[in-house]
Amino acid sequence: MPNPIQALAGGLIVSCQAYPGEPLRHPETMAQMAEAVVAGGAIAIRAQGLADISFIKGRTAVPLIGLWKDGRDGVFITPTLRHATAVRDAGADIVALDGTRRPRPDGLTLAETIRGLRASAPTLVMADCASLDDALGAHDAGADIIGTTLAGYTGDRSPTDGPDLELLAQLVTHLPEIPIVAEGRVHTPAQARAALDAGAYAVVVGTAITHPTTITGWFRQALTASNPATP
Repeated sequence: MPNPIQALAGGLIVSCQAYPGEPLRHPETMAQMAEAVVAGGAIAIRAQGLADISFIKGRTAVPLIGLWKDGRDGVFITPTLRHATAVRDAGADIVALDGTRRPRPDGLTLAETIRGLRASAPTLVMADCASLDDALGAHDAGADIIGTTLAGYTGDRSPTDGPDLELLAQLVTHLPEIPIVAEGRVHTPAQARAALDAGAYAVVVGTAITHPTTITGWFRQALTASNPATP
């Protein structure tokens, strides 16, 4: 495979994830979803969980960004060195970590986590950040890619209606030497294009493509809003 980061440039990364307890929450289903979006033009996949990563790696040839969500509060996206090592070993080409300045469950800093991960094998790292300060710290810690993934979810910034283009512009301006990936609340093709035009190296779309429960809810809300009598 060519350099995974170079392969992301200017393209669409699709996040293939389902929440626990949902009908689509199965590694085989997520692998099929990944194949479907690659057929539609996705240049990379973002996937959660060791089984999903392994299944998708065996079914697709595009770069795979892997993560492991463990918990619900604080740092739960690949929260420890143990999680990060397992994600890489499951087949991820790029390991996504929580890139915020919040304390990590194992007591390591982000820099220590990245160093520990690379001590066992060369590893590319994507830092999921929530603010400019997060991103600057993640860059100093050695991250290869910065994502706006957590913008609006940690209290550092208010949630935006759509991607946080203001934060994206800040990151592009302050960190021109590192790829900045737009992720979070990208719900329409127009929003994805706007993120790319604002300087994003690539754009991640998840819910709007791979989460039919949420998409169905959007349509139902639109219909009930126009006709309050609809049951």
